Amino acid sequence: MGSVTAPQTPLEETFDGAHPVRTLRHLFRPQRRRMVVAGLAFAAKHSPIWVIPALTANVIDVVVQHQPLRQLWIAAALMTLVIAQNVPLAQVYVRYLSVAVRTVETNLRMSLSRRLQELSIGYHRRVSAGVLQAKIVRDVENVVESSRQAFDSGMGAITTLVGALVITAFRVPEFLPVFALAVPASAALVVSMRRRMTARNADFRVQVERMSARVSEMTHLIPITRAHALERDELDRMDATLGDVRDAGIRLDVTNGRFGAMSWTAMQLLSVACLIGAAWVAWTGLWGMSAGDVTMLSSYFVALTASVTALMSLAPVITKGLESVRSMSEVLTEPDLERNAGKATVEHVHGDVDFESVRYVYDDAPDEVAVDGLDLHVRAGETIALVGPSGSGKSTVLNMVIGFLTPSRGRILLDGRDMADLDLRSYRRSLAVVPQESLLFEGTVRDNVTYGSPDLTDDAVRDALRDANALEFVEQMGGLDAVIGERGARLSGGQRQRLAIARALVRDPRILVLDEATSALDTSSERLVQEALGRLMAGRTTFVVAHRLSTIRGADRIAFMRAGRLVEIGSHAELVAAGGAYAELDRLTSVPG
Repeated sequence: MGSVTAPQTPLEETFDGAHPVRTLRHLFRPQRRRMVVAGLAFAAKHSPIWVIPALTANVIDVVVQHQPLRQLWIAAALMTLVIAQNVPLAQVYVRYLSVAVRTVETNLRMSLSRRLQELSIGYHRRVSAGVLQAKIVRDVENVVESSRQAFDSGMGAITTLVGALVITAFRVPEFLPVFALAVPASAALVVSMRRRMTARNADFRVQVERMSARVSEMTHLIPITRAHALERDELDRMDATLGDVRDAGIRLDVTNGRFGAMSWTAMQLLSVACLIGAAWVAWTGLWGMSAGDVTMLSSYFVALTASVTALMSLAPVITKGLESVRSMSEVLTEPDLERNAGKATVEHVHGDVDFESVRYVYDDAPDEVAVDGLDLHVRAGETIALVGPSGSGKSTVLNMVIGFLTPSRGRILLDGRDMADLDLRSYRRSLAVVPQESLLFEGTVRDNVTYGSPDLTDDAVRDALRDANALEFVEQMGGLDAVIGERGARLSGGQRQRLAIARALVRDPRILVLDEATSALDTSSERLVQEALGRLMAGRTTFVVAHRLSTIRGADRIAFMRAGRLVEIGSHAELVAAGGAYAELDRLTSVPG
């Protein structure tokens, strides 16, 4: 059916978790034509439920009152026609409802995915990936299934009620008040239980999100867990989390069960009362009721009971869906966005970067200044290394260069233009990042190297692999079509880094960020990666963070940072000669172990 296209008005702009019912109406508004067709098809296909009792009443009256036999054949023909139409109209109903619901499902997941791409890196660091995954998978599924069940059961109940009321109004209007008693009784029961059901669903949803986060964390830590024989500890943590989910689920199930039992009992008692009342009226000869009328009313009482019970049983289903709408709103209405709309597009990057009195304070630690008063001019094509103890602000500076963080005070200039005024998406087309842990995905070598650059030729990919010292092991694996496994599981650390360097090379960036790119490698792998990095860095503005001073001694300048401040800056030789903080660090790291 082609690719998924976003709605004309993005859902995230109209999504309101405080008013989930209104939000659901908005979600399905573009599908209203399909929903109307589906509703009409359902009403027609469902008509035997309320038409057959009336025809059955006619058949009984034909027998009891010895009416002409022709009436029996007419009733039989009508019954056959009413039943046979169910097959084609059921297909129409399922088709139109499925397209409507699946389109809403796809649009919801696309909107959540789009929002995740727009949210700041700070948000993604605060919120577990497992929680976000649960919102895209579980919450959307809840909304879809709740909507489908509500439409199925709701339409069935409503059409049965309406049909029964209309036919009763024609044949035995005196019994209409009986039908009117069931609706307020069920409404009162729903209102009395809804608050507790909402609270139980919210509690269960929170526990499931915590479980998703725990599972994601557990699977990620399995190598560390196994290496340190901590399996029992990890299982104990998981057991506690699963216990919380179990307890919340039991509380929810008990509440729903109590609700269902109360509604069923009330409706069954009402049904019995109606049946006995109808039989008494017919026996006494009041209102001219026939035996067929009693049978019809008895059938309608049962259908009424089922319909009202179905409507009431929808309460937990709908509550679950509404809770998922509220859950998704936590993402779709999150204001912590990277805003690029309306900002200047970066067509070309020369590579000059200037920090002017830059200060940065993290929102979750306002008393700790990550970077304070940084003044730094980096010339185009220059390699500058950031060194210093942990917590000195090096990673914060790199994140500001990438545009993940914006200064709390001061400004950063790119080729003389304030980065706060630029569309960072266009700027990042001229940027490449090689982190400590290469971010690869399950797929082929070609897929990973050309990620973001799908039009590259195989020759260009091989040239990049050759410059990254990766072509030899790639050919041994089977060439560009070799599958590297999830997160590059088939590769060593050095091989993963060289593929990441090849990916950076094909982008031909003007600004390069290397964040501990060799810290996790052995000596042999480090040499190959360093050679590849040397080719990658040539002629490009490069920011390097590394704990191993041997990897940054060739940088044009080295900036030593402490407690967020720039302490000294110069070449390796200049800083060693100055005898300051860098020289002391170099002396300590040069002492044989």
